[in-house]
Amino acid sequence: MHVIREPMPGVKLLALEPRRDPRGWFARAFCRRRLAELGVDLAVEQANMSASERRRTLRGLHYQLDPSAETKLVTCPSGALHDVVLDLRPHSPTYRRHAAFELSAANGRMVVVPPGCAHGFLTLPEDALAFYFVSAAYAPELERGVRWDDPAFAIPWPERPAIVSERDRSHPDFDPARHLAA
Repeated sequence: MHVIREPMPGVKLLALEPRRDPRGWFARAFCRRRLAELGVDLAVEQANMSASERRRTLRGLHYQLDPSAETKLVTCPSGALHDVVLDLRPHSPTYRRHAAFELSAANGRMVVVPPGCAHGFLTLPEDALAFYFVSAAYAPELERGVRWDDPAFAIPWPERPAIVSERDRSHPDFDPARHLAA
């Protein structure tokens, strides 16, 4: 794998390097050593899958606070996602800015979401599957969320979401005292 671009510190869009033959192709989707060479320290604690049957399903924007802040390595093995990373690290030069990527089965791209960043996605076709490696176990008491349409960030989405969970719809407007404190 190699880095295509790094729009924010620690946020990396990666491309697989498939080896093709008459059967199709093979690519290594996870290699701790190669990720370390690319500046990603990812000791995997969990591997999660998220299947969405309907297009325009929105999930996120989610993150966890320290000491359970997560690094995520996200890909889309089926369908396509409009994937968004929002920088919530107060001392980062890109604090409160976002980066968006299309992840799909066709392009084989992956995105690294560093600790301190919120992550979410909108499904583009029906039957989209997100798969991601996570560096920390789920800690509900440290989980936080930012609403997809929070005016503090004005994230442009390619389409208006059709399906959003009650939990994701009900996140309050961004307030660092609430969103960034344990």
